[in-house]
Amino acid sequence: MRKIILLITCMFSISVFSQIKVLKNESLVEIGKDNSVGLYKKEDKYTVNYQDLNTSNLNTIRAFSFQNLNGDVSGLYKLIMDGFISAPEENIVLELPNDIIELHYEKNYGQPTMQFIQYINKNRKYVGKSQFLTQKQVDKVFGRTNGKYAMYDKASGINQDGKKGGPSTASTTNPASGAKKKAKK
Repeated sequence: MRKIILLITCMFSISVFSQIKVLKNESLVEIGKDNSVGLYKKEDKYTVNYQDLNTSNLNTIRAFSFQNLNGDVSGLYKLIMDGFISAPEENIVLELPNDIIELHYEKNYGQPTMQFIQYINKNRKYVGKSQFLTQKQVDKVFGRTNGKYAMYDKASGINQDGKKGGPSTASTTNPASGAKKKAKK
């Protein structure tokens, strides 16, 4: 009897003083990825990760996030694709809750490409730049080649009012002009 009580006391004292807790595992779902640029989903928040080419340390990974309110992910995809069809004269400027993102279009070896330029914390001193992406690479990042785009297209079909969603605010706003391009003219 003494041994059983001693064993129970030892087991209880070990469980009371344990330092390891099991936390809830929140899953991060990859929508699409190409080379060093990827789109990920965590609950209702979407994140674009990219390798920052603007730093001397090529291992720097940067990210910007936004929620899919009113179909913003689909709107961003459409906005990028429209830029491939008719290249804008200046960068397209988007304001996110924490950052400012510019969509920069340029022809590389005769092929139209686009690049994300991120002003971190809306500060023009801290700039991150992704690699240049072709139209096929953008399709891959937004999950158009693997069918995972349905994850954000379904969510954008109905907005908070219960009505069918219209175009995104990202695709209907007039793009602001880029200061760099104006200075060159």
